[in-house]
Amino acid sequence: MGMYTKEEIFKAISTVIDPEVGFNLVEMGLIYDASSDDEGNVKVTMTLSTKACPLHQMILQWVKEAVEKLPDVKEVDIEVVWEPEWNISMADDNVKKALGA
Repeated sequence: MGMYTKEEIFKAISTVIDPEVGFNLVEMGLIYDASSDDEGNVKVTMTLSTKACPLHQMILQWVKEAVEKLPDVKEVDIEVVWEPEWNISMADDNVKKALGA
């Protein structure tokens, strides 16, 4: 089962704002999956809105720090995937409206 549910991990990550658009990564649909084991190891599968994102490393660091705020989390492994490729349709409705999609 793991120490944390996907929802709990997503909630922690939702504190991370994409500085380019001002919405959090979860709202934008950039976080694809998350899981944890009983030892406190968390795995996050995510993407970025663009491969050329200049803040790539910074955003990954922010995600890691956000998840590490959960009690008893020992290690955070972030896997960045480019499939499926992110597009605006993956974002929440409020984000789509704001970005004119």
